[in-house]
Amino acid sequence: MESLLYLTHRIPFPPNKGDKIRSFNLLKHLAARYSVRLGCFIDDPADWRHLEALGEWCEEIVARPLKPTTARLASLRGLWSGEALTLPYYRDAEMARWVRRCLDEGVDRVVVFSSAMAQYLTQDDHAAHHVVLDFVDVDSDKWRQYAEGRGFPMSWLYRREARRLLAFEREAAAHAAASVFVSEEEAALFRRLAPEVAQRTHAIDNGVDVEYFSPGGDYRNPYGPGERHLVFTGAMDYWANVDAVCWFAEHVFPLVRARMPEARFTIVGARPAPQVLRLAQNPGVRVTGAVHDVRPYQAHAAAAVAPLRIARGVQNKVLEAMAMALPVVATPQALDGLRACPGLAWRVSEDPAEMAGMTVDLLSNPQERARLGEEGRRCVCTHYSWSEHMDRFVALLEAPYGETPPIAEAARRTG
Repeated sequence: MESLLYLTHRIPFPPNKGDKIRSFNLLKHLAARYSVRLGCFIDDPADWRHLEALGEWCEEIVARPLKPTTARLASLRGLWSGEALTLPYYRDAEMARWVRRCLDEGVDRVVVFSSAMAQYLTQDDHAAHHVVLDFVDVDSDKWRQYAEGRGFPMSWLYRREARRLLAFEREAAAHAAASVFVSEEEAALFRRLAPEVAQRTHAIDNGVDVEYFSPGGDYRNPYGPGERHLVFTGAMDYWANVDAVCWFAEHVFPLVRARMPEARFTIVGARPAPQVLRLAQNPGVRVTGAVHDVRPYQAHAAAAVAPLRIARGVQNKVLEAMAMALPVVATPQALDGLRACPGLAWRVSEDPAEMAGMTVDLLSNPQERARLGEEGRRCVCTHYSWSEHMDRFVALLEAPYGETPPIAEAARRTG
């Protein structure tokens, strides 16, 4: 069995948690074909217990601790070195030595998940090993979006990060055999930003475990009787999620409550930021913090909300809600990259009053909720199979440098 080095910025476990979903499913798919050496960081002490479980898919694992406060201070070195602050944030001498040993021992292929991890490879490494880089999103453009919503000096700092990180992304992509993004929209954006690598830039969708996220499970109801719950799921220390729930709770939900007092807004996710915790003081708003299983909160909710104003790529929270046959009210940004499905009419707006009206209409119409839920699950089951999408990734790993395998070319034409 050929060997493969897999580098990712966060431990890819547990398999149904936020930004770990894609990285875990990629690891699982690769492990069926290669002998995998995994290098990752752990920024949550609770995640150390998952290393033993990951041994099922990995020949060797090196996990390095990453303390966010220390890493943020370390990232400031980028102001003096002239590089993107993201790079020193994820720089670790022990990780670098281990990667060098793996490469010197002759691993056959390399998968890099998240652009920041590409700093551990040199140009010569790319020439000697077949490297596929999964950017997932165009992170540099995310920083550009952040800058638009902030005043000086943060707007200056975020614009700088957008420029410097894009330069690094382009350099990394220039050496890689292929670069992958989570949607055709993200891939098209990168082709415009980095036209020199357009022919080696591909889109591979996220997927959903539709057996795990199934509305047919026996889930305990976590809500009170007579309440109609709107639910938001996600990591609640992630700024885009924080911005989304704060905007919805402050500008949309009061309009919903004025017309439907029994409405509730439940925010489900680990590590809620202080401004998220404060939302629990608002009438009808609940903040759960980390939960063992998000599915009961989805299964017994009336609808999911995805009011993201800053978003890149396909949102797992939307796909999971659809798999649970839960209708979704969203901003246009939250639906970027999702396929259009026959019969599925999204409830989409970025105007608070209009979104509130859509939400109340949906909460008042159980037949429409059921119809949208059924159409959403059908869409996910048809278009978002992990196995199909990850087969395209393996095809890129096996293709000669610079060539697009037929399975990936077909995906581009139909994406």
